[in-house]
Amino acid sequence: MKIRVYLSSALLFTVCAALLPLGASGAEDRILINGKIFTANPQQPYAEAVSFRDGKILAVGNRHDVEASVGSGAQVTDLDGKTLLPGLIDSHVHAVYGGVGLLSADAKNNIANVDALAAFVAEAKSSGRGMSGDVLVVTGVPLGIWSHNAELNARFNGGAYVNQPVFMGGMDGHTGWSNAVLRKRAGLDKAMIAKLPEEKRKYYGLEKDLTPNGFGVDEGLDVIKKKIPPTNARKNLAGARAAVEYLHSIGITSWLDPLTDAPILAAYRDLAAAGGLTAHVAAFPLVKPDDPNSFKDALALRAQFAGIPNLTLPGVKVFADGVVEYPSQSAAMTAPYANTGKFGDLLFKPANFAKLCIDADKQGLIVHTHAIGDLAVHEALNGYEAARKANGNSGLPHTITHLQFVRSEDVDRFKPLGIVAAYQLLWAEYGFDTIDLIKPYVAADIYDWQYPARSMLDAGAVIAGASDWPVSTPEVFKGIYQAETRLGAWHGEKGALNASQDMPREAMLYAYTINAARAMKQEANIGSIEPGKAADFALVDRDVLAVPAEQMRDTKVLWTMVAGEWVYRALN
Repeated sequence: MKIRVYLSSALLFTVCAALLPLGASGAEDRILINGKIFTANPQQPYAEAVSFRDGKILAVGNRHDVEASVGSGAQVTDLDGKTLLPGLIDSHVHAVYGGVGLLSADAKNNIANVDALAAFVAEAKSSGRGMSGDVLVVTGVPLGIWSHNAELNARFNGGAYVNQPVFMGGMDGHTGWSNAVLRKRAGLDKAMIAKLPEEKRKYYGLEKDLTPNGFGVDEGLDVIKKKIPPTNARKNLAGARAAVEYLHSIGITSWLDPLTDAPILAAYRDLAAAGGLTAHVAAFPLVKPDDPNSFKDALALRAQFAGIPNLTLPGVKVFADGVVEYPSQSAAMTAPYANTGKFGDLLFKPANFAKLCIDADKQGLIVHTHAIGDLAVHEALNGYEAARKANGNSGLPHTITHLQFVRSEDVDRFKPLGIVAAYQLLWAEYGFDTIDLIKPYVAADIYDWQYPARSMLDAGAVIAGASDWPVSTPEVFKGIYQAETRLGAWHGEKGALNASQDMPREAMLYAYTINAARAMKQEANIGSIEPGKAADFALVDRDVLAVPAEQMRDTKVLWTMVAGEWVYRALN
């Protein structure tokens, strides 16, 4: 990358009707040239140069016209033929949790077996990275570990752990395991389980005599988590700062953060006050449709944290169901799981969800819904349809995220309802999690519609890119690679997970830019390289539209810019 001063001899004029007025002085004008520019503007997807002033884009197009948009003395950056993208956007990322994870004991789904887990837990204890108060906490545990429950109890209830409370969180954010010391502290025993109604017992791993074995899913973890000291404000702030720095280092300049409670919002507020929130963040507090006070609480949070630079609260987050993998099986399905005869859990009454959608839509708020099972997706669409019928088309980008299973008849509903599909297509991999933990238990006609992204794209749905970090890596080019190839290895055999659902690479670049901005209700300000928008850019080391998929996956970010200022530069 070379930087020089360009002395323009052109007369000041308007390059096109969309250009901002030119200033008398060129001292603050900047221009980027000699690169391959993907704009994410479908009307003008490629350009030779871009100029900006005071953090806003002035002109985009051929070099001659863009140079004419700046004043004399403009600073010019030569991109040396590299590829310039709009600042990348993640439409579903738990950034503060991910940042705290960077400072804690997060296994990042990179544990092969219980022996490797034992070594990781021992290091987390000795280094102190895993300690939350006196509880040893490890997150990011692969889901396959839960099939070895007896071994977990043998390893982590004796020796160094005989008096040490231990909690392990699954990489999906919905599952976990606690040892006997922590179970005793929480009062999680046979007597407690016996008092629960039958429909609540399914959230706990139980022996035949109802003795808890440590495993839990969703609300089965609540009693345990109450005994783990919460992350304090200081660590949340450090986590927020670490998240911003890390996400900038991989080209991400904006994101949608769902499940934001008061402590998470306070971390963003405090980081903004310290001048460290150099990203555009859309925060979505959790709402439970069956709780009449939940929406009011979310509105109160929205009012409490209004007016913070770079932070908006444009909507609310809802859980429609849980997760599909064995042994959790809490995703809501239209056909029962083969091993239990149960359908999973729809986490709201459809009438209550429809009412929430109508009320939120009336107040200009997006509803962002977690739905993994095909029944959960169907009912989420029904709620959004109710809002459209009651209020007319508000244009709000109500969103469904995850979308692991979508019935073919529901695919065609996204476009007419204007619903954004926020996909984590890094998960569309041919492997253990998508085959062993799912295929034997899910009806074949549902299983065949696993992550049906291409069908949704062909039906006109808006696909937004997402990672769900820290559930999985937020590295965009790895996500695009998986969306494009759907490759993986299953018991040593290479293959693709329903290859007909592969996504075009260019469509995925739109997914991680303008479409993700749409999910944040920020498409007028970010998401593409267009006049008037924020000068947010990511420069990468290769032509991501032309190189083979295997090379594209390893793309490196050379620098990241937000509002015309560098927030990350790679060494060398």
